[in-house]
Formats: sequence, structure tokens, C-alpha cells
Amino acid sequence: MFDLGWSELLLIGVVALIVVGPKDLPMLFRNVGRFMGRAKGMAREFSRAMNDAADESGVKDMAKTFKTASNPMSSAMDGVRDAAKSMTSLDPDSETGKLKAEREADRKKIEVSTARAAADRKKREADAAAKRADAMEAEMKAEQQVGPTAETPAETAAEPAAQMPAETKGNA
Repeated sequence: MFDLGWSELLLIGVVALIVVGPKDLPMLFRNVGRFMGRAKGMAREFSRAMNDAADESGVKDMAKTFKTASNPMSSAMDGVRDAAKSMTSLDPDSETGKLKAEREADRKKIEVSTARAAADRKKREADAAAKRADAMEAEMKAEQQVGPTAETPAETAAEPAAQMPAETKGNA
């Protein structure tokens, strides 16, 4: 409708600033915006009413008839195109249903195999942890059995205190 570029808008803004003044300028733009919104709404309503009136009077049917009469080849091609479209369109329920069932079965197989692999991995980890615990327990038992020498208390008392290490002298 109106073609306003940035330069025209800038010129309008400068003139409005000079004429109206900086105090009242925001209120002016707000009112202009409201007016433009109302004008667009009325234009939309008018065009919608005209389209409804044209539909009721059968203008579209007459336009289609005129198109067929003026260009029979185009209308024949439209008929062929519609027929081909109806023949080539797939029944979405049957094809989609089959694909959906196959995908669901594949999804279940994947879930089962993943769960089985996770359970096997957890079992292996638990077995490895149990073996490590058994090995540590056996090592601790071996240390307890080998631990201090099996000397009698009399033999320990007979040893001179000078031969004992410096840390144990104070304890003896």
C-alpha cells in the first residue's frame, strides 16, 4: 500500500518532533499506532466479508468453470493429477502399522539384550570384587600367622637390652 523507507520515516519523525514537541511526541505515536491498528482491523473485516459474499454467491464455482472452458488441457491435467495422487498415496494405517510393530519388536529386543549385558557386567564386577576381598582376607590371615616369631618369653627376656632397637628400649 504505502512504501515508506527509513529515510521517509526519519523525515516524518523529525517533522513531528519539531511540530508536536518532545513532550507530546510519545502520546502522538501511541495514538497513531492505535489508529493504524483499527484501520487494519477494519480492512481485514471488509476483505473477509467480501470473500464470504463471493463464496455464497458462487463466484469460485464460476471461476472454476471459466478456467475449464478457457483452458481444457489444464483442467484435464488437473483431473489426471488428482487420479494419480489417489492411486499413489499409501494407506497410512497399514504401512505405518507394520513399520510401527517391527520397530517396537526391535526396540524390545535391544532393551532385553542391553539389560542382559548390563546384568552380566554387574555379575563380573561383583565376582571380581569378591575375589579381591578373598585375596585380601587370605593375605591378612597369612600376615597374622607369620607375624611375630614363635619365641618363648624366656628367650625374649634373656636377650640383652642393648641389642634391641632404639624405639623398643623405652618400652622394655
